[in-house]
Amino acid sequence: MKLVRYGNPGREKPGLIDLDGKLRDLSSVVPDIGPAQLGSIGMARLHKVNPAKLPLVRGKPRFGCPVTGVGKFVAIGLNFADHAAESGAPIPKEPIVFMKATTCIQGPNDAVMLPRGSTKTDWEVELGVVIGTTARYVAKKDALAHVAGYCVVNDVSEREYQLERGPQWDKGKGCDTFGPIGPWLVTPDELENVQRLDMWLDVNGQRMQTGNTRTMIFDAAKLVSYVSHFMTLMPGDVITTGTPPGVGLGMKPPRYLKKGDVMTLGIQGLGEQRQEVVAFKAG
Repeated sequence: MKLVRYGNPGREKPGLIDLDGKLRDLSSVVPDIGPAQLGSIGMARLHKVNPAKLPLVRGKPRFGCPVTGVGKFVAIGLNFADHAAESGAPIPKEPIVFMKATTCIQGPNDAVMLPRGSTKTDWEVELGVVIGTTARYVAKKDALAHVAGYCVVNDVSEREYQLERGPQWDKGKGCDTFGPIGPWLVTPDELENVQRLDMWLDVNGQRMQTGNTRTMIFDAAKLVSYVSHFMTLMPGDVITTGTPPGVGLGMKPPRYLKKGDVMTLGIQGLGEQRQEVVAFKAG
């Protein structure tokens, strides 16, 4: 299944994308796509739904984050060897874990706002893993059984805040609008192998990032298992798993986002995003 949430911010409705790529309304089946729907019972109920019997949604409504009620937005740094190299960092021996604020989460095509005074805002296409059932001290071999689905994440980052204003990365990762997620939550049965997915990101039509999840240093199963040893992962939690090379920080000279730039990005089987970069606006 490809599950979505569509409509104006704060008023999204649940939906799914049928086999013909059409949006169907799920409101008669579930009130939303959140922690209560992501567990094994909820997902089994959704799998029984006949999309052809659901109402078609006309027009082209906005897509929100495909999951509501995200309790934790966990991120993994330097998880591609070639990205670590372009960042001038050694290949990590264990996953680098940091947090993105849940207040940065937004829809896949909503505008990305430059923080006040920012000069080094950057892009990062990443595979997102959405937890379906509680995971605590899980073994790697069991880890993916706790996953409800996968999605595209743009781990937007302000490099000055991240790297030049203290040792903690979180300050450069959680700014408002820095967490576009979606367009869809894709259930595992839709993917032949989550570690064989092409990834890409363009800025103003120019290809910046090209990669594949097969070159992740730590794969999705390892990351779910690893993080579950340090915090309990709950239904609806999102882990974003690192980016391939081609970020602005790694260019010579570095290149960063400015007002009016447009990012387009996607992952094979998981859909595409598009964000226009806008100036800081208070309120």
